[in-house]
Amino acid sequence: MNKIITKSYTQFNEEENFLSETLFHNANGYIGVRGSLEEGVKNGVDTMRGTYINGFYDIIPMKQAEMLCNFVDKKETMLNVADTMSISCIVDGELFDLNSGKVISHKRTLDMEKGITKRDIVWESSTGKQVEINVTRMTSFEMLSLFSIEYKVTALNFSGDIKFISTHNPDVTNYSNPKDPRLASESLKNLEVKDFYLDGKSSIAISETSVSKLRMCSLVHNSLYAEDNSLLKVEVSDIIGMQGVYTAGATVKKGGSTRLVKLSIFADSVRSKDLSGKVLGDLETILENGLDHYYKAQEKYMSDFWTNCEMEIDGDLDMNSAVSFNMYELLQSSAKDSFASIAAKGMSGEGYEGHYFWDTETFIMPFFTLTNPDLSKMLLRYRYSTLSKAKENARLLGHKNGALFPWRTITGRECSGYFVSGSAAYHINADIAYAFINYYITTSDLDFMREAGMEVLMETSRLWMDLGCYDSNGNFCLNVVTGPDEYTCMVNNNYYTNAAAKYNLNWAVKMHDILKEAGFAGEIDKKLSITEDELKSFKKAAGKMLLLYDSKLGINPQDDSFLNKPLWDLENTPKENFPLLLHYHPLHLYRYQVCKQADTVLSYFMFENEQPRDVMKRSFEYYEKITTHDSSLSTCVFSIVASRLGMKEKAYSYFGDSAKLDLMNTHNNTKHGIHTANMGGCYMAIVNGFAGLRVLEDGISLAPSLPDSWNGFRFKLVYKKKLIKVTIDKEKVTVELLEGSSQNIKIFSKEYTLTKGEKTTVKMED
Repeated sequence: MNKIITKSYTQFNEEENFLSETLFHNANGYIGVRGSLEEGVKNGVDTMRGTYINGFYDIIPMKQAEMLCNFVDKKETMLNVADTMSISCIVDGELFDLNSGKVISHKRTLDMEKGITKRDIVWESSTGKQVEINVTRMTSFEMLSLFSIEYKVTALNFSGDIKFISTHNPDVTNYSNPKDPRLASESLKNLEVKDFYLDGKSSIAISETSVSKLRMCSLVHNSLYAEDNSLLKVEVSDIIGMQGVYTAGATVKKGGSTRLVKLSIFADSVRSKDLSGKVLGDLETILENGLDHYYKAQEKYMSDFWTNCEMEIDGDLDMNSAVSFNMYELLQSSAKDSFASIAAKGMSGEGYEGHYFWDTETFIMPFFTLTNPDLSKMLLRYRYSTLSKAKENARLLGHKNGALFPWRTITGRECSGYFVSGSAAYHINADIAYAFINYYITTSDLDFMREAGMEVLMETSRLWMDLGCYDSNGNFCLNVVTGPDEYTCMVNNNYYTNAAAKYNLNWAVKMHDILKEAGFAGEIDKKLSITEDELKSFKKAAGKMLLLYDSKLGINPQDDSFLNKPLWDLENTPKENFPLLLHYHPLHLYRYQVCKQADTVLSYFMFENEQPRDVMKRSFEYYEKITTHDSSLSTCVFSIVASRLGMKEKAYSYFGDSAKLDLMNTHNNTKHGIHTANMGGCYMAIVNGFAGLRVLEDGISLAPSLPDSWNGFRFKLVYKKKLIKVTIDKEKVTVELLEGSSQNIKIFSKEYTLTKGEKTTVKMED
């Protein structure tokens, strides 16, 4: 599979530059650095020059026009922590700038096998002196605190002086755009520099947030090398106007080169107590090992990553690139410790202020559960660590029992000011429970369920019991909630929410039975105050859960009032009025049958056994006509369900829209950050959609359907510590067990036993 993405430019373009800042960002799950130009841009040119630490935040006011009881009045927001990427290059007295002189060539590269980004430029000064500039950036997966820049300059047609000015600026602000609700409306300056000093050849800055009082530290160290790799002098000036300034230079002969190596190291008080000691200790280790060591370690890390999640499409090079890009970005976005999770924009930008949503558990975690379950476990540990705050949140919303996880958050506090489409989206509880269940089904990690999972299942189930009630017909109902579709809010008996809650309740009982059989029920019952009567109430509520059905249309209504509303005239809505949320008042949208994204259709993917195939097909066709797909989470779901319903052409059409969203910038908003959930959804559209993979309590199965434009595709998955390779072409399905003991698998409903070293081949069905 093509794991190298390149873009070439002949001249500077403001809009393309902003997009490239996202596409060529570097991240490792702890730090993320936008792909902004080292030399910067002119004043007035739009740029989001940001560096972020996952889980590092401040608290800012949430302005409410009317402050009613327990409304959210403050929120957490991710901060831009420092600018350590700035490097100016002076070529024999003339400043290198893409807007001056002559750009002969400029290529940017994302190398997903080596885990680096590169810029390769040939530039001619106004006096005709030509240089080749090669810039390599890396955020290390081995040393998570490290961001490195290697900046090499070669004199092509002259002998002369090359000078570098490298800066360290901790006095930064966040990007803002008051016209986009996904971004902060004001430029934040919530990080104050408390100490900034020199330590030998390094500058160290310690900053503190205004309200949360968290601290972070950034260290910068520069080294200049001659062509023979000998060290040259680097001058470190005193701190000038809140910037640490490094100057270095070399005289090079025609065809000769010099290179600057800039190391940036970060630490934060969420994870470390002695910040200066942490960055200095890391620097000592890095200098001792040498940067080449981390390049090699990065390549090894990436090799291991691709070994477990290898996916290749035969017959579509563009799709190959898009799929590789999506999986790589998920790796860059995912926290590597239990102090953080995966933000809606990953570590690539400031959209949605670095908040974590249900996106992580529903759309992203399935990818890691099937390819790197240890990372899934880490993400679940983060959610478990916020359980006490979820209980507090439930009390604020009037619930006496249970826990209610927040709609958007960083530490576990609710950060959604618009509760109608935020806090009211109770389905997040079931989404998180689903992720714990899916992790257990895929890994059989009962110890983790004993340690954390069972408590999450119990507290989320207790919330459903506190929220729900029985109607006069004996149905268990969930009233005044918001489902996944954010164009239909505050409704009764949202189909997806009810189906998800039913699954949650049933699995709380089932997991208790599993733990009981393993001999752990006594300690669990005591720890969580579980009684038999409570478990019986869960089972009863699940059995009586109201899942709406309209006999006239033969579909599942999205909620109990949805079909009573008029249809939105999508056909005659001006194209420039999409997405609708930016052009119509929410109340106006709520009064119509119009969907932002998949809702009931999503339930057919996650809980397909609740309805017969014909009902799902009619419902799919109904909602297809009224869904705008204004959310990036929508088309991937429609693709999966279309695959399962045998709609091959529609499945591929929706998939193409989903897979290429960021790499091809199909929504024209990737410049503000990637769409991590859509990337996870793209993976599911292939594996759960085209390959027909189902991972259920009774085992795994495949029922592939190959898109007509593909010759075939293959992928790997990890199931109960076994590495399995699946290859699908127009004629056959081939499944091979690469690691682990024998494993049963169903292919087109017939059971086979996989044995290591042997291939199982089954003819494709029509």
